[in-house]
Amino acid sequence: MPHSIEDVPRSSPVVTHLGPADAELDEPVLGRIAGLLHPYRSKLVLVAVAVVSAAILNSLAPFLTKAVFDDALFPKSGDPRMDLLAWLVVGLCVIPIVAALIGIAQNWLTSTVGNSAMADLRGDLFAHLQTMELAFFTATKTGNIQSRLANDVAGVRTVLTDTATSILQNTVTVTAAFIAMVVLSWQLTILTLILMPVFIAIQLRVGRRRQRLARKTQESLSEMTAITEEALSVSGILLSKVFNRADAEVERYREANRQQTRLQVEQAMTGRAFFATVQAFFAITPAVLYLAAGLMITGGSATLTAGTLVAFTTLQARLQMPLLQLMRVSLDVQTSLALFRRIFEYLDLEPAITEKPGAVRIDDADLHGAIEFRDVWFQYPEPRALSGTVNRDRFGDSGVRIERDEDAAPSEGWALRGVSLRVEPGQLAAIVGPSGAGKTTMTYLVPRFYDVTEGAVLIDGHDVRDLTLGSVAEAVGMVTQEPYLFHGTIRDNIAYAKPDATAAEIEQAARDANIHDRILGFADGYETITGERGYRLSGGEKQRLAIARVLLMDPRILILDEATSALDTETERLVQEALERATRDRTTIAIAHRLSTIRSADVIFGIDDGMVVESGSHDELLEAGGLYARLYVEQFGSGQIEARFTDGVRYSDGSLVCDRRHDDRRADVSF
Repeated sequence: MPHSIEDVPRSSPVVTHLGPADAELDEPVLGRIAGLLHPYRSKLVLVAVAVVSAAILNSLAPFLTKAVFDDALFPKSGDPRMDLLAWLVVGLCVIPIVAALIGIAQNWLTSTVGNSAMADLRGDLFAHLQTMELAFFTATKTGNIQSRLANDVAGVRTVLTDTATSILQNTVTVTAAFIAMVVLSWQLTILTLILMPVFIAIQLRVGRRRQRLARKTQESLSEMTAITEEALSVSGILLSKVFNRADAEVERYREANRQQTRLQVEQAMTGRAFFATVQAFFAITPAVLYLAAGLMITGGSATLTAGTLVAFTTLQARLQMPLLQLMRVSLDVQTSLALFRRIFEYLDLEPAITEKPGAVRIDDADLHGAIEFRDVWFQYPEPRALSGTVNRDRFGDSGVRIERDEDAAPSEGWALRGVSLRVEPGQLAAIVGPSGAGKTTMTYLVPRFYDVTEGAVLIDGHDVRDLTLGSVAEAVGMVTQEPYLFHGTIRDNIAYAKPDATAAEIEQAARDANIHDRILGFADGYETITGERGYRLSGGEKQRLAIARVLLMDPRILILDEATSALDTETERLVQEALERATRDRTTIAIAHRLSTIRSADVIFGIDDGMVVESGSHDELLEAGGLYARLYVEQFGSGQIEARFTDGVRYSDGSLVCDRRHDDRRADVSF
């Protein structure tokens, strides 16, 4: 445990890129893909039965064709056998009809299995991302996460819906056709398939290249999605208009679009020459077979009849398409493996904040709300970013982006240094200090947005790491400086904290937050749409809705992070009244509130450079002449407060700063 600045390791957090671009996963990807299909194995058995049945039926047709020529039309007896011909024609008509019906059933089963497996994968990925710690999302662009959920999962649709069935179907068809061809003429079979090993070797090389291109294409698409999310969000549009950067944003998107187009064309063209060669070979093969048949007949072969040759060329033609499809499917699988690796890369990330086995749940009846920091040292962890998630145009060629909370202490890499303090149940504790002192960092440790590096944060004597995540989330509510509202109604935004809340409960929370009358002033009342991130509302309205949401949640512990900053006087008064109701009968930690709140705090903690440098009441800290007094006077000197002073406020060195004579009606200051 470090106890002095000299003992602190001198390190800074950097982004860790997981998985190099061309690295293979340790765990076999194909096995994991098969695992996605495992819950639907009964349907897959039916698919296999349908595939085999259709392949056997289709393989019988050439033998019926042989019988038509050799036994019905041109029998050795000399006269056509019309009765036999009729039955053979019926068979040739029935076989494709039955095979088509089987194919319809097979396609329904395949589509059901594939889309269900894809929905499972998408759901599992979303659920896993919900468990990731806050630091992961500070290091990864939202657009990249959206791209993996949407584009990457959609990119493997074909593999999950069609590929497995296609492989089985074409393998069975090729096997059946190969056996039938050998039965008809093993010599012609060898001639037909003589170049297959060469084609397979070339196909493997083409597949590896397409796999690399697929990964680059998806990374490029992720970047486009990220640009779209950044530039076309309400905040992004507002920013570009304020600084007249619309043309630059358009060019940034167009360049990414051009890169995506180049990769798409390259991916589409890779292997085209190979498949053209294979198709040409199969197209030429019948002519070669006719020549070989002529040589065999000239050489005295008695087994090669006209019917045999017709049946063999029919099988050879039917063999061409399944073989080509197998090669294409193989390429598709190799291409999709790159996308599966990107998806599994997220699924393999272990959340940094987890619930330990045997974690204790604190129910409301047992919760008092005491908070204690016990010798807490905290250093922000190395944020985890995945390959292709960093915007190199904005962060340099290194591809490394440092992400950290603004309160992190920059000098030594430690955001908090040996912090020890206690807030009793029901107390209002204020935390003040300069920007970057570690105030927000402290509040992030209470609800376990991050875990301490050393020491412990306790609620009612329990280390928060020993409590269930659910009970901690229910115990701690937070109102931030910039509350988040989703695109929906005002009612839905308030009820987010308690989905089963009644209309009366929602309206009472709004009244307590001083927003009910304002809501009724909207044409649609509680059904008013807030807009993305609440941009249709003013800052004070959003803040009061956030307070209403917390009041509806009714947590035992409340954290207020600069909840009244940048508000006009009247709005600030309304928000302040709402906050006074919110802090009643619950433990509250307030950051940088106005002086009216600070003065009424039971205890004020002064934080500087990640350390608690003083604590006490408002009057005690002014008398001490330390950090709090210095911040107080700085705010007074800048004209942000109006006050009259009667007593001298002195710094710890004894120098007189000013006289103090308070008029509480106008004593407002923010820290």
